[in-house]
Amino acid sequence: MGGTKTIARLQNKVALVTGAAQGIGAHLARALAVEGAKVVLGDILDTAKAAASIQDAGGAAFGTRLDVTSNADLDATVKAAEARFGPIEILVNNASIFAALRLKPFTSITEDEWDRVMAVNARGPFQCAKAVVPSMVRNGRGKIVNISSGTFLYGAPGFMHYVASKGAVIGITRAMARELGEKNITVNAITPGLTESEGVKEHADLHMARAPTIAGRAIKRDMLPGDLVGAVLFLAAPDSDFLTGQTINVDGGRLTY
Repeated sequence: MGGTKTIARLQNKVALVTGAAQGIGAHLARALAVEGAKVVLGDILDTAKAAASIQDAGGAAFGTRLDVTSNADLDATVKAAEARFGPIEILVNNASIFAALRLKPFTSITEDEWDRVMAVNARGPFQCAKAVVPSMVRNGRGKIVNISSGTFLYGAPGFMHYVASKGAVIGITRAMARELGEKNITVNAITPGLTESEGVKEHADLHMARAPTIAGRAIKRDMLPGDLVGAVLFLAAPDSDFLTGQTINVDGGRLTY
C-alpha cells in the first residue's frame, strides 16, 4: 500500500474502527489497512475523506455512518461489512466523547451530560461488541481492542464523567475477556496519554495541560496519534493471541507501574 513494504500481519482480515472519521481513529484505520486489513470506518461524522485516503493508497476500505449507541446502525454496519468484505475479525472501540467536553468541577456536570458521556464512552463499546461478536464467532476468532484513557489511572480533575467512563472500559475489557476466551476472541485495552489529535489541539481547556504533561514523561515530547499504532497492531495481530483482559498504557512513560 502506497509503495511501502510491510509484513502484512493482517492480510485480508476485516476490521471495524469506530470514531474513525478523524484523529486517532483515522490513524488507526489507515495503519490497519497498511498491514493488509480490509477496514470499515464508522463514525457519526463524515468518514468519506478518511476512507478515500486509504483507498487512494491502494487499501480496501469503506466508511459508514455509525452511532455506537444505536443497535440499528450497528446491525447495518455489520451486515454491510460482511456483505462487502466478510466476517469481522477485528474491532477497535475508539469512538468517544472528549473534545466536546469542557473542564468543570463535578458539581457542575449535569445528569444529562453525564449520561451522554457514559452512553457513548462506556455503553458504546458494550453495544459494539454485542453486535460484532456473532460475526467473530462465525469467523472462528476475533480481536477486540478498547481505547480507554490514562486519565483513569491518575484521576484527572475536571473530567469526572470522562474519567469514570474510561474506567468502565477497563472493567468491560476484563469481564468481556473472561466470557469470550473460549470463543477464541481476545479483548484488551489501551490507555493513551494526552494525544495531539485534532480535537485536543483545538480544545480551549487543554493547552495548560500540555507543558506539565510533557515534563512528566520519560520521553519528553508531544504524543501523536501514530504513537498508538504499534500497540493496536500488536493487539490486533496473531502476535498477541495468548494475551487477553490486559491494559497497555501508552503515554511516553508519564505513568509507570
